[in-house]
Amino acid sequence: MQCNEMMKAADPACGTRARGMLGLIALVLVVYAAQMGWKQHLDTRRGQELAALAAPGDLRMISSDTCPYCVAARRWLREHDVPFSECSIERDPACRADYERAGTPGTPTFIVRGRHVVTGLDQARLRDALKP
Repeated sequence: MQCNEMMKAADPACGTRARGMLGLIALVLVVYAAQMGWKQHLDTRRGQELAALAAPGDLRMISSDTCPYCVAARRWLREHDVPFSECSIERDPACRADYERAGTPGTPTFIVRGRHVVTGLDQARLRDALKP
């Protein structure tokens, strides 16, 4: 906000407050950009870790055709070159049986190396289940 002569006459500190507000806005933008950069860095690192630990056949994603979280998980895994296979509980009776046997509350459900069950795209739990 710029102060005109009338505003300065009514409030001599008008320009100082305007500069302070602009500085605060700039600080918030810098903090936001740093936070987004750090989030992207962590996301990339998690993807690299999973891609390095997972071999073809290690991760099986049980999904639903109507699940938006499954779409997001599939996209994330592909973006980070994490090998996985996928089946649909609506189209594959064996997949549906595996899903019911796992007893999870929703999809995506990951079966890691045929032993561990992880609900949702929980990268830390997937990483821990993939570690030797």
